[in-house]
Amino acid sequence: MHTERIETVVIGGGQAGLATGYHLARTGRPFVILDAGERVGDAWRGRWDSLRLFSPAKFDGLPGLPYPGPAWSFPSRDEFADYLQAYAAWAELPVRTGVSVRRLSYEGGRYVVETETAGERQRYEADNVVVAAGYDRLPKIPSYAGQLASGITQLHAADYRNPGQLRDGPVLIVGAGNSGADIGLELARTHRVLLSGPHPGQIPWRIEHRRARLLTPVLFFVFRHLLTVRTPMGRALRPKVLAHSAPLIRVKPADLKAAGVRRVARTTGVRDGRPVLADGSTPEVANVLWCTGFRPDVSWIDLPGPGSFDADGEPAQYRGVVEAQPGLYFVGRLFQYAMASSMIQGVGRDAEFVVRHLAARPVAARTGQSAAAGRAGGSGMPPARDRRTGRGTVNRPGPEGVSRR
Repeated sequence: MHTERIETVVIGGGQAGLATGYHLARTGRPFVILDAGERVGDAWRGRWDSLRLFSPAKFDGLPGLPYPGPAWSFPSRDEFADYLQAYAAWAELPVRTGVSVRRLSYEGGRYVVETETAGERQRYEADNVVVAAGYDRLPKIPSYAGQLASGITQLHAADYRNPGQLRDGPVLIVGAGNSGADIGLELARTHRVLLSGPHPGQIPWRIEHRRARLLTPVLFFVFRHLLTVRTPMGRALRPKVLAHSAPLIRVKPADLKAAGVRRVARTTGVRDGRPVLADGSTPEVANVLWCTGFRPDVSWIDLPGPGSFDADGEPAQYRGVVEAQPGLYFVGRLFQYAMASSMIQGVGRDAEFVVRHLAARPVAARTGQSAAAGRAGGSGMPPARDRRTGRGTVNRPGPEGVSRR
């Protein structure tokens, strides 16, 4: 197995990993970003065909490069994926695609990242690892799903692309959050739809309405600055956010009703091969779509000693820093620091905080830093430079929002 030494490995090349890479590049420090997709942005390309972002383009840019396009438009799945790909090229980030991370461990004073690429295994030894992937890695599906009759088509939202995947006949959507509501509205054009689960609430305005241009910035300010782990309001809300669906953003209950979507009770189990609802009914359906969310996957993280994770498997971190495991960081997790932490417009701040902490680690803990440099009083961290010109600046986007570099 080939082994490569590098100071910092960033696991995940989505918006969180790319934002982290942007800030790492400004320090001039050696790092690599590993992503399982064949192209940057493939995690977005793999979602359902009609998906559009809930946030306007004005709020969809990563550090240094605004999203190109009308400020109050809502990018499609593919448009945002293409932006991520362009961002990685613009910032000249060292992203290696098609690399699946199999295990993260700690040996001999360094982190070891074991990967597989096209069937070939490789090891990376690093002083720092930033985990920017894995939060929504494992679909949550109830244990009783396997008891449904074989004639019922089952899909999780992670595998849903379009109505053509489903059989003719009624569809039971389990989970009434944003994914369930969006997909339910789409399926109502071709199927009879039952939407199962409690109403999660809704934001009280239409995100496409002109009035939203005043209200949306206020909402994002609250998400970034008021709902954080440092405020009583944020600390009280955080457990609820982690446990329940967010309020409906685009689709309203009135839209579902007008489209003919029928709201039904929560799904509780299976009887005689059919789903059972909380009211005891067993609707006859041809399809079940699980919009039941995801759970974090930390099974591949194998680190010694207690203190890295809590009883629920969540990283024992503050603002992405795991104090019990120096050199280990997280970016992009749900409510990591603020309500905005897992949102496109929130990952940049968390990434910047993590990189500042990482860059301030003692020189002796860094790969490739000589003891002589440390004794000489140098920080070992060169000023931020454009890697093409050598100047002490970072290229900025051109008029269209993407630099032609």
